[in-house]
Amino acid sequence: MTIFFIAEIGINHNGDIEIAKKLIDQAKEAGFNAVKFQKRDINIVYDEKLLSSYRESPWGTTQREQKEGLEFGEDEYDQIDNYCKNKNIQWFASAWDLNSLSFLDKYDLKHHKVASAMITDKNFLKELANKKKNTFISTGMSSEKNIDEAVEIFDKANCPFELMHCVSTYPMKPEDANLNTIDALKRKYKCKVGYSGHETGLAVSLAAVSKNISSLERHITLDRSMYGSDQAASLEPRGMKELISIINKMQISFGEEKLGFILDEEIPIAKKLRAHIK
Repeated sequence: MTIFFIAEIGINHNGDIEIAKKLIDQAKEAGFNAVKFQKRDINIVYDEKLLSSYRESPWGTTQREQKEGLEFGEDEYDQIDNYCKNKNIQWFASAWDLNSLSFLDKYDLKHHKVASAMITDKNFLKELANKKKNTFISTGMSSEKNIDEAVEIFDKANCPFELMHCVSTYPMKPEDANLNTIDALKRKYKCKVGYSGHETGLAVSLAAVSKNISSLERHITLDRSMYGSDQAASLEPRGMKELISIINKMQISFGEEKLGFILDEEIPIAKKLRAHIK
């Protein structure tokens, strides 16, 4: 199965469109198929008590100033849309509320994403499923019942989807990955299953490839020491390139399920090494 590679920029652009463009450049160069952002109406996603609370950040001393500083608007997304078209790389975003979902309708996106936080919002899922676009559904922080209900909504709407096994810790410890869940998701829901990783390094993502995943999403950054809660669990440019390069070699190496497979190049070697056998 060909893996669809997603570079999760999320809010690692830190509110700077030029950083976002540099991340798009790096994702394209590394070989990702798409970049993904996050879109929120902060007045819906967060209550006023939280927004007015103290939070020191590069944008001020309240949660509102920090979250507004990280949020892109129409001008930035127009630039992202044009930039990705020129770079020939897809982009999409995970909406965190219905206003943000409507906002994304302006763009001709091929995919949607249900963030793990949103999988329990049935009204949101129904609205999203009615758009009939291929949707990646992350399963972090989710019970089996949560996943059942989400799958039922997308099946009923006849909307194409794939689940993405996910553990919502940042960064995730390798011993918490529980990659065998991928097999369980495939067996129960009879659908494509990908992996959305929040770990450091490459090992867990490479292990996920052995589960025949359909998609792989990793957070990316220019520098893990930058401001932001997602930076530490992100891949820097060198790591992005290594990930895609290694996985491409892995996929080639899997080959076919075939017994008695002998390469043409092996024939003269076999004759030489078995010449003493009568």
